[in-house]
Amino acid sequence: MQQGGIIKVLVVDDSAALRRLISTALERDPVISVVGTARNGNDALAQLEVLKPDLVTLDVEMPEMDGIATVTEINRKHPKLPVIMCSSMTRRGAVTTLDALAAGARDYITKPESSTNAEDTIAHFSRELTPRIKTLCRRGPAPQPSRPSAPTFPHENTILLNKRHWQPELVCIAVSTGGPNALEEMFRNFPSPFSLPIVIVQHMPPVFTQLLAERLDKVGGIRFHEGAEGMRLERGHAYIAPGGHHMTVAPTAGTFVIHLNDQPPEHSCRPAADVLFRSVESACGGNALAVVLTGMGHDGEKGSAGLKAKGAHVIAQDEPTSVVWGMPGAVARAGIACEILPLPEIQSAIVRRVSTNKSLATTP
Repeated sequence: MQQGGIIKVLVVDDSAALRRLISTALERDPVISVVGTARNGNDALAQLEVLKPDLVTLDVEMPEMDGIATVTEINRKHPKLPVIMCSSMTRRGAVTTLDALAAGARDYITKPESSTNAEDTIAHFSRELTPRIKTLCRRGPAPQPSRPSAPTFPHENTILLNKRHWQPELVCIAVSTGGPNALEEMFRNFPSPFSLPIVIVQHMPPVFTQLLAERLDKVGGIRFHEGAEGMRLERGHAYIAPGGHHMTVAPTAGTFVIHLNDQPPEHSCRPAADVLFRSVESACGGNALAVVLTGMGHDGEKGSAGLKAKGAHVIAQDEPTSVVWGMPGAVARAGIACEILPLPEIQSAIVRRVSTNKSLATTP
C-alpha cells in the first residue's frame, strides 16, 4: 500500500452471506477497499497473485483448504502480508485460531452469533475489523519513542539506591495483538524455580484465555492457569485474566489472592491491564515488575505510570519485535519504561531483576 493510499483487503469466507456483510462493513470506511472475495483457501491463494491485497481476512473453518493451511501457505509465500482470522466463539474455533496465530496470522476477531441481525453483524465487523486493519496496515513512518529531557519519574538507579531493600513481589504483564506468540516465546524454557507469581492480562474473549493458559503450561518452567475468583497466587506460577472479566489481586497472609469483577470495560477491553496494574500498585506499592508487550491501543500505560511513580521497574517491548507497537510504544513515548527491549531479551531481564528475591513478601 502506498503511503496515504487506500488499504486493499481480500475477504475470505465460505459463507456468501458473511462475505457480503464483512465487505459492507469494511467499505463503510473511506480508506478501505475490498478488492476481492474468496470462498476457500485455494481460491484465496489464486486471487492473491492477481489482486495483491494489503491484508487478508480469513475464515478459520472452510472446505477444501481451511484457515490453518491457508495462513501457513500465505506466510510461506507472502511473509509480510498481514492476515486477520475470523473465528467462532467455540472451543474448536479458539483452538484453531491459536493454531493460526502460531502459523503466522497477525490477529483475529470472533464472529457474532448466527442469530444476530444483518445490521448488528455489519456493526460488529466494522467495530472489530476496521481498527485492526488500519493498525496492521499503518501508513507512514512509525512513531519513535521520545525521551523527555526532564524525566517525569526518578531515574531507576536513584529509585533503587533510595530503596535499598526493594524486592519485587509480583510480575505483572500486559499484552494484546501478537500476544499468544510473544508469551510463548518469552516463557519457553523459563528458568525454574522462579521466586515470584506472575499475573497477565491478554486481551482475549472467554474460552480463548483458558486454552491459551493450557498451551503456555506446556512450554516449560512456569505453570499457567486461567485466573479464578479466590485463587491464591503461588511462586513460579502464572495466572491469565479470564476473558470477559477484569482481574485484580489483593494481599493475603503472605501471598496474594485473585478477585474478578464485571465492571465496565476500560479501553474497550475486559479484562484490562490498567485494572490489574492498579490493583498491583495497591497491593505492592513499588515492589513489582511490570512488563508491557505487543498490542494495539494504550492499555497498561496509566497502570505502568502509577507503578513506576511508586518505584516499580517497567519493561516495554521494542518496536521491531512487536506485531503492533501500540501498548509498549505508549509506555516508551511517555518516558515510563526503565528498559525498552527486544522480545528475546525480556525473559532474561525479568529473571535478572527478581534474582535477589528468595521468598514471597508478606502483606505490604
